[in-house]
Amino acid sequence: MGKRNLVPETIRNTVPFLQGDGGSGTVNDDSERAAPRRKDARRNKETLLDAAATVFVTKGVEAPVRDIAAEAGVGLGTIYRHFPTRSDLIIAVYRHQVDACAEAGPALLASSATAHAALEQWISLFVDFLVTKHGLAGVLQSDNSGFETLHAYFLDRLVPVCTQLLDAAAAAGEIRSGVGAYELMRGVGNLCIGADSDPDYDARRLVGILIAGLRLPG
Repeated sequence: MGKRNLVPETIRNTVPFLQGDGGSGTVNDDSERAAPRRKDARRNKETLLDAAATVFVTKGVEAPVRDIAAEAGVGLGTIYRHFPTRSDLIIAVYRHQVDACAEAGPALLASSATAHAALEQWISLFVDFLVTKHGLAGVLQSDNSGFETLHAYFLDRLVPVCTQLLDAAAAAGEIRSGVGAYELMRGVGNLCIGADSDPDYDARRLVGILIAGLRLPG
């Protein structure tokens, strides 16, 4: 199967540049005043996306927008100003959570006791991402053209992070070499199929066994 079918069941941030004054390299006063406003706007948008993700997990992607507004502590107008349609919101939530998972990799690698521990924790976050997308599977397989690039975005953001973690653990002599990031992620994805709907199936336990199996004896 092709790489576009990595996780069939699942769902860049543009950072505005400060403009110089006439190309001189000096940031003008308006830009200095605008920077905190942009930062606040980004933070507010992230809060809104986190709230939407929480509601989607508990109530599905068809949950009333008022429930998302209540979770975020904002008015309906704020949501519609940022996301005019439900598909806009779903796409933004998906990309936001992919970005969060991607950014966690280097942070875990820097803070964990070992590279294998960082890999193990990151895979746990990846599993959380895969099994908490209630209702998104059907939505992302719809005819909405806005969803077409999401899986490619998923791969572009997460495969390099997983590669970095695997390479670091292999270089440290903690895991066997030769395991590809795409291969591992697809294996984890396959183990997660149905995990959100079958209480007798513990995908996380099986994924833990898989990751433990990468370790070299010693």
